[in-house]
Parts: sequence; structure tokens; C-alpha cells
Amino acid sequence: MNIVLIDPPARERFYPLASTRPVGAFRVGILTIKEKWEHYCQCPVSYKTTEPIQEKYPCTITETGTIFINAGVCPTAILAEEIKYLKPGDAIKYQGDLIAAVLEAPLKFNFLGLTFFDTQSEELSVINQLSDIFTLNDKEIRADFQILTSGKTSLPLPSHNTLIGDVSQLFIEEGATINASIINTQTGPVYIGKHCEIMEGCMVRGPFAMGAHSVLKMGAKIYGATSLGVECRVGGEVNNCVIFSYSNKGHDGFLGNSVLGEWCNIGADSNNSNLKNNYAEVKLWSYKTDKFEYTRLQFCGLIMGDHSKCGINTMFNTGTVVGVACNIFGAGFPRNFVPDFSWGGAQGMEVYPIAKVFEVAELVMQRRHLSLTDMDKKILTHLFEETAKYRKF
Repeated sequence: MNIVLIDPPARERFYPLASTRPVGAFRVGILTIKEKWEHYCQCPVSYKTTEPIQEKYPCTITETGTIFINAGVCPTAILAEEIKYLKPGDAIKYQGDLIAAVLEAPLKFNFLGLTFFDTQSEELSVINQLSDIFTLNDKEIRADFQILTSGKTSLPLPSHNTLIGDVSQLFIEEGATINASIINTQTGPVYIGKHCEIMEGCMVRGPFAMGAHSVLKMGAKIYGATSLGVECRVGGEVNNCVIFSYSNKGHDGFLGNSVLGEWCNIGADSNNSNLKNNYAEVKLWSYKTDKFEYTRLQFCGLIMGDHSKCGINTMFNTGTVVGVACNIFGAGFPRNFVPDFSWGGAQGMEVYPIAKVFEVAELVMQRRHLSLTDMDKKILTHLFEETAKYRKF
């Protein structure tokens, strides 16, 4: 069996996070969507996306045995079992939408004439808009916790820490250290990845997950449902957030109901609003319609694309979307939509030159012993040109 995760129609709905990656590479819960499918199905999984992203994330399609799946769908054990029995021409739908299919001629991508079956999964997690990443995070942390810890033994929690709740809902991977902190599993499971560090005085309420080599700084206050990817540094107060890998919010300040991409940095004492003063429904900028769209949410904070950063004491209003490779600083609230490759703040914006973006990204990535590849530069250059229409400064 071979699985290909196809980006959903109108993938612009998922910008700026999908500007630099396939939707199947989104992290929701402990794992990315691709990693979830790999765990459930134990088979190769690749992406069908758009150029030039496709070049970085190659797609593998076989003449037989390839199952095409909507990349926004998070698997369940029932769904994973159902797709194993699909024959060429069969498809599975959920709430009327196509979610998985085996094509008669897979290389032609012809989805007509399929025989549809309804999945027996009662409720699937499907990423239909960016805010789903944090609204579904509670459910997905719990599901991922089960598949990652089944049959495994956790490291013990050192005695100088305090555990509130059931120890079976705490899992500590090898090499992790936790010092003089309070962990509460009454509200959900807590997963500490390999070689993570929780410094002294942290307070953590589940559901919570840390990817390998991530760090909670001293005195951090973490509310569930929050997930950190690989090699993140987090401090201050965080509530119901998903932070993709290699991003930092290392200091005091509040981040709530938000998603940060990779290689982001939140300056000291920066805060975001996640609730409007009038308690009204929050809107988010849509790259698909080029206007603000209602989210059906009362709580919605910050969405930040890869390689974006903000200086100290930055204030983000409720429902702010920051594009890829932005540098935000200065007093006052920046606009609720900060276009990709912007430099400045409330006092005014200018274009962040692509050469300068490369220079900073290379320095940042070197600190994690990684490098900005030619492919990364190609993706960013393409995006710089594609988003020029928004930068009418």
C-alpha cells in the first residue's frame, strides 16, 4: 500500500502556513498529518501539492496500490482499516466530501465514476481552515498520545516535581529532563519528547506535547491544548497553541489560540489578543478571497507564517495573520493582515528584500545546525513574486 496526501482544493485557504509546505505537513496534535498516516498504516506516505513546493516534497505514485487521501484529514484506526480494503474505483466520503480514493488509472488523476462508501468513523478531524489546527488540537493530542505510547514505558517523573492527576497520562521519552515543575494530567495527557527540557518552576496543564529537543523556559505557564514541534524554545504564558518546529517564544508575554510556522521568533514581552473586547466572532484574512472571513470562533489569536519574527513588546490584535518572512517591530498594533515579506509595524511598512530574508534565515538556521537550501530559496523567491500584489506600501 502507498498513500498520497493531496492538498485540498483552493489550497490558498491555508496560506501562509501552506505557502511553504503541503497541508499534510501541518502539525496538529503531537504529530504531523503525514506522520499520523505512517503510524496507522505502516506504509510510505508522500504529498501531491503544487510547484515549487512539490520539488522539495516528492510525490510517489505507483500503478497499483496507491491510495489518494485529502491531506486535511487526520486518520483514525477505523478509517485506516477501511482504506486497506479499497479496490480500484472505490472511494470513501465523510459528510458528503471525498476523503480517500483508489483510482483506476492513478497517473491520470481522474476522480470521475467512483463508487462511494461512507466511513464508519463517527467523527473525523478535518483541517478545513487554519483555525482548525488549534481547535482540533485537544482531540488530536489525545489520539496521538495513544498510538505513540502504546506498549511503551515512560521514564519516571523525578521526585522534585509535582504531578497532579494520573501518572498513566504522563509520558516522558528518553533523555528528557524535568526540574521542580508542576504537571497536571487531570485535564489531558502530557507527552514529553526525546531530549526535551522543562526548566525549574514551569506549570503545565494537559493536553500538552513537546517535540524532541524542545525546551520550556523557567516559570513557563502552559495551558492545553498546546503542541510544540521539534526544537522549540517556549516561555511565558501559552494557551491552546500549535508551534511548528524550530520556532521560539522564549520570554514572558501571552500567546493564545494561535499557530506559528517554522523559524518564527516572538520577542520578549510580546502579546496577542485572542478575544475581541465586544466578544464578537473573529475574522481572519483569507488569501483565497483576498478579504477577511468569519471563523465562527470567539477565541482566535495569531497565525504566523515561516521565517517571521517580531521585536520586543509587539502587540497583535485578535485574529491577526502574518505572512511568511516578516519582521515586525515598534509601538502600536500592526494591521490584522501583515503581507508576506513585510518590514516594519504600526508606524508603516516597507518591503523586506529577498536577499536580506535569505541572509537572516541562513544565520538563524545555522544555530540549529541546518542550512537554507537552494530549494528553500526557490520556494521563497516564488512566494515573494506571487505575493507582491499585497505589498502596496
